[in-house]
Amino acid sequence: MQNVLGGIGNTPLVELRKVVPPGAARVVAKLEWANPTGSMKDRMARAAIERAASSGRLAAGGTVVEYTAGTTGISLAFVCAAKGYPIEIVFSDAFSEEKRRTMQAFGATKYVGEATVAVAARQGE
Repeated sequence: MQNVLGGIGNTPLVELRKVVPPGAARVVAKLEWANPTGSMKDRMARAAIERAASSGRLAAGGTVVEYTAGTTGISLAFVCAAKGYPIEIVFSDAFSEEKRRTMQAFGATKYVGEATVAVAARQGE
């Protein structure tokens, strides 16, 4: 693995042998918790940032802005940190403190608002 982003997506598979009768099918589960942030959202975050950069919508030094209510913001903050893009995260005051600290540890600038204010900010009101 050349960098931390190389750990995204190459997660292990485990065979679930007791889910179906013997010989009926091979059932496997992908262990997405093995992604760097422990979330399957890492795949989407890397793809979104790489596509935005390759299409020219995200220029070198450009800032990513995201309204989030969950793990998407953590994954985006992780990918942006690895790729050197600043990220600003907007979320409501109902967001967990643990998620706030995790995004901040990845370098995200946080904007917290009341739940109704944060939604209005996302909609440009």
